[in-house]
Amino acid sequence: MKSRFLPAALLLGSPFVLAAESAAVVDAGAVVVTATRTARPAETELLPVTVIDRAEIERSQAVSVQDLLRFQPGIAIANAGGQGKVTSLFLRGANADHVLVLLDGVKLGSASTGTAALQDLPLEMIERIEIVRGARSSLYGSEALGGVIQIFTRKGGRDARPALSLGAGSHGTWQGAASLAGNFGAAGWYSLGAATFETAGLNACKGSRSAGCFVAEPDRDGYRNQSGRLRFGWRFDNGAEAEVNWLRAESRNKYDGSSVNAAQSVQQALGASLGVAPLAGWRATLRLGQSRDAADNFKDALFKSRFNTRRDTVNWQNEIALAPGQQLVAGVDWQRDRLESTTRYAVGSRDNAGVFAQYLAEAGGHDWQLSARRDDSEQFGAKTTGALAWGHALTRDLRLTASHGTAFKAPTFNQLYYPGFGNPQLRPEEARSLGLGLAGTLPAGRWSVNAFETRIDRLIGFDSRFTPVNIDAARLRGGEATASWRGRDWELRGTLSLLDPENLGAGANHGKTLPRRARQSFLLSADREAGAWRWGADLRGEGHRYDDLANTVRLGGYATVDLRAEYRIDPVWRLQARIENLLDRGYETAYLYNQPGRGLYLTLRYQP
Repeated sequence: MKSRFLPAALLLGSPFVLAAESAAVVDAGAVVVTATRTARPAETELLPVTVIDRAEIERSQAVSVQDLLRFQPGIAIANAGGQGKVTSLFLRGANADHVLVLLDGVKLGSASTGTAALQDLPLEMIERIEIVRGARSSLYGSEALGGVIQIFTRKGGRDARPALSLGAGSHGTWQGAASLAGNFGAAGWYSLGAATFETAGLNACKGSRSAGCFVAEPDRDGYRNQSGRLRFGWRFDNGAEAEVNWLRAESRNKYDGSSVNAAQSVQQALGASLGVAPLAGWRATLRLGQSRDAADNFKDALFKSRFNTRRDTVNWQNEIALAPGQQLVAGVDWQRDRLESTTRYAVGSRDNAGVFAQYLAEAGGHDWQLSARRDDSEQFGAKTTGALAWGHALTRDLRLTASHGTAFKAPTFNQLYYPGFGNPQLRPEEARSLGLGLAGTLPAGRWSVNAFETRIDRLIGFDSRFTPVNIDAARLRGGEATASWRGRDWELRGTLSLLDPENLGAGANHGKTLPRRARQSFLLSADREAGAWRWGADLRGEGHRYDDLANTVRLGGYATVDLRAEYRIDPVWRLQARIENLLDRGYETAYLYNQPGRGLYLTLRYQP
């Protein structure tokens, strides 16, 4: 197991860690590609989708991906002690390793732990994030049990445009980023950039030898991240388009731990694609991708272990217009995961091949999405998943949707082979999900309500010897309501999520609430623009939750207030300020792991 995740990995990535979900209100003009693997207007999607564009990223003044996603609808975050520390994301009631994360179409994630290190991805490099809630294994295979998050880096395409940002704030935090995007020749475009982020941090854990991080190290645990990216492409006269994308982030991290307390990590994604149109109405795309997750781990500056995982992918996808309002999306995926480590694993690589097909149709006010996929794993054999979604416009301003999908999640290398811990007899976890939604529009506003139920079977739990086994199950029932309104000078948004996360496993914990799941959560946000000024405030709250299966360790509910302001100095310069956790509220998202108190952050931006 990656030592940088110990002991937090067992706490944050446990198969019992599940979360609340709520549907998003998406701007009608947005175009999304993740939900169906092809570009479609957001208002036609039949599963809850959130789109976070660059304007929203800058408006929020978030300093990291985890801060940006922390209170997005349907997402819960568990963090082990501040910026750069192990962060687990739970989407629509699924485990942290039940969420597929893509970067410009390249699959991210560690083959050892099964999760993507979102805390190491540089926010200043990101143009847009799409979040899809619901089982998507019928399109993407394993890991898409709870949903899919796709991150798109910034893209060029116009005259050369530089951008610059400089920031500083509490906890010894400072950051800087520079980028340049534009075009070359008649049909080429490019975008490149570099960023740095550093914080002195806080004492990550207030644990002891018997709880939390299982050590008492009352010191500040700093974090530093340096990153670079490149993305360029060319559009040919015959309609073909080629693209290459690359991102690399190197980080140094200190934290509290009994076996290791520092790490040097690398996150890297490299991709290339070629899209052609062989015939009218037929678009074929070939994509190659490689992602890397690597870490060297230390205890008091002494080297202890190395984990280096690599994921190679090949995808061939075809989009075929069958008739007006009808489209077929079909293709083949191939994937190989590799693990090299100073810790000896019985198996260090595995392949998976998948074939998928999806039928999209619109007729008489009804929308249909039918998809099926067959995966053939070198370790687990064949697995078939499917999904059906339907939508109907009841009126011009009111739409009803329903969905059903099956999904699976293959065990990680740690769960299978980690010495003294793994169980090579594990089988994939399985799930089935139902969803029902109603969405509408009002003058200058949009709203939605959703209900869902997800049942996960063969959930990987632990026996009396703390060996992972397929013995457990979970049932997640939930409902949510979201609304947004935009007036002349004001923008208001709100979300309410309710969840009943029940442990259905055998034994004494049957019927207990799953750990770290608040049954209620809400977000209220307001922004006002007046001349060169823009002000905003967020009120966020979550109810209490438990940190253990037996529901004996209770983490109290909390509410925080954030304030932000922005002043446009001139058309190209802006000054931003944010006060985080205004009331200095103390809270925990994982037992005994500290979270930042009140903080002040300033950012200066240049964007012609």
